[in-house]
Amino acid sequence: MTTKRYFIGLMSGTSVDGIDAALIAMDQGTIKLVAYHEAPWPQNVAETIHHLCHTDNINLNQLGQTHRQLGVLFAQAAIEVMQQAQLQPADIEAIGSHGQTIRHFPEGSFPFSMQIGDPHTIACLTNIDVIADFRSKDIALGGQGAPLVPAFHRKMFFTQKTSRFIVNIGGIANITYLPSQGEILGFDSGPGNTLMDLWARKQLAKPYDQDGQFARQGTAHSSLLHHFLTTPYFALPSPKSTGRELFNTAWLETHLASFPKVDPADIQATLLELTCHTIANEIKKIAPKGEVFVCGGGALNTYLLQCLQQHLPQHPVDKTDQLGIASLQVEAVAFAWLAACFKDQKTSNEPQVTGAQRQAILGAFFPTS
Repeated sequence: MTTKRYFIGLMSGTSVDGIDAALIAMDQGTIKLVAYHEAPWPQNVAETIHHLCHTDNINLNQLGQTHRQLGVLFAQAAIEVMQQAQLQPADIEAIGSHGQTIRHFPEGSFPFSMQIGDPHTIACLTNIDVIADFRSKDIALGGQGAPLVPAFHRKMFFTQKTSRFIVNIGGIANITYLPSQGEILGFDSGPGNTLMDLWARKQLAKPYDQDGQFARQGTAHSSLLHHFLTTPYFALPSPKSTGRELFNTAWLETHLASFPKVDPADIQATLLELTCHTIANEIKKIAPKGEVFVCGGGALNTYLLQCLQQHLPQHPVDKTDQLGIASLQVEAVAFAWLAACFKDQKTSNEPQVTGAQRQAILGAFFPTS
């Protein structure tokens, strides 16, 4: 009798480039990726998501309809990855759906993090139970609700042989520190791809700067970089998390207003330098040595990785592919694992990372019945 248990993880990050769907098999504590599927957002859907993320005056009808529409698209991605694996709904124990973040405000009197992509719709269309809303419990316990992946990083990437940093560069960059001995750390270092993507859309009419080609044409502007770095977030201690609520068009335009004559390619190079500088600065503060493994969309930007390595001469930089999980697949696999944790009633937050009062079982249950 097989002991394998199958879970699907669905992830769409702040870069708004599409849905990542991972189907994993768990067998006596081991995790194996069985199938993976990427579903790019239709252009009109991506535009709507960007609008919802950036406008303060949200149309509730548009929000509600997009919530349902994304549920349908998440369900289609789950069905596609299940069919790739030649499995049936009855074979899948649960889907872990992160949803699409449109707001993340972890500070203030009533902190919250809002993801859309209706879990009930996913459950009904796939005929598979869904676990979603992974951030709210941690926030209710006084935490940031982010980052949530460090516990998974420890599960998959920890070794007693050496200390490691796992750097996820999505729209926002987050760092997990896995010391060979001692307590793990994790937090958002600041912008990952989001500002570079924003500038590429404005200057190139493209969703991102492929392989850093635009940034390569420019030279980082030291005074502009220093101006960027005056943002108070960078000096905050952890626990801390951030999002496009801070690092957005208004933030960039405010800073660029003081530098009206900087060449657009130099601005792109400076934004890439900002991402590398803030990641490397945090890593060097934590430990003088240690392996660095990058995941997320930023791992595909070879120029970004080259610059990060230049900032970290004592820390070998590579991609998580070398540890057995392709860089683009890590987060989707993580949310499949988080769904398994919920089903097994295991805690999956890290209070020292998020700032929560205690460990907790993350997620809410959306059954097919």
